[in-house]
Amino acid sequence: MSRPPRILVFDSGLGGLTVYDEIVRAQPGAHYLYVADDAAFPYGRIYGAQLLARVEQVVDWLIARYEADVVVIACNTASTLVLPHLRARFPDKPFVGTVPAVKPAAAASRSGLISVLATPGTVERDYTRTLVHEYASRCRVALVGSSTLAPLAEAFVRGERIRDEDVAAEIAPCFVEENGERTDQIVLACTHYPLLRTQFERLAPWPVGWIDPAPAIARRVVALLEERGLGKDHEPAAGEVVFTSGRPIEGALADVLRGRRLFERRADALPYQE
Repeated sequence: MSRPPRILVFDSGLGGLTVYDEIVRAQPGAHYLYVADDAAFPYGRIYGAQLLARVEQVVDWLIARYEADVVVIACNTASTLVLPHLRARFPDKPFVGTVPAVKPAAAASRSGLISVLATPGTVERDYTRTLVHEYASRCRVALVGSSTLAPLAEAFVRGERIRDEDVAAEIAPCFVEENGERTDQIVLACTHYPLLRTQFERLAPWPVGWIDPAPAIARRVVALLEERGLGKDHEPAAGEVVFTSGRPIEGALADVLRGRRLFERRADALPYQE
């Protein structure tokens, strides 16, 4: 019997938990390390060369300390910029990224009106606009950038109260009415956003499909592991979590992570310099 696969899931903060959850459902018998670069959170405020340098720094730091069979970049803002660089830097290491699910949204739309709800960095990326051109040319696509929703999602997971009006204001531009048609599909192009999906559904002015790429990412991870002869025939095990700030994990957040069988792994902090 092969050994359990080792899977590293990396995000700027807690949004990658939405991807982690789907991968665990698909591949429960693996050892997981979840890494949140909270020292540099949110990535939506870091652009271009600075973001590339930070992600490469963190990934270098992790790969030197943790032997992973697959590295999942569970962050749209990072993936749409850094994946080619990481694959060139570590040619023997399989990376799975997270990119806006424009293609399935366009395929599912009946009205021809879809929205991509993302961070400002993802909205401005050429990669995102190329996806729209290639897969949604028949649709009217609203690219909606929010610098607020990811921090709101972090606060929510940490047990803090967030105001409905703050969430509603951020999603409002996603809902477009045009020539008697309405937006009917919204791409959640930041892994933090599914953490607020219940609020989104409750506050939406009309029902829409909310497109989350996490299940597709999980399928890709499983396929890569199978290619390497690392299957599912193992008992589920507790995983580990690292925060680059080095701050202790306490309170409601500790409960959230324990509920996912993630326990703190001691590691040196990795500060971020503006």
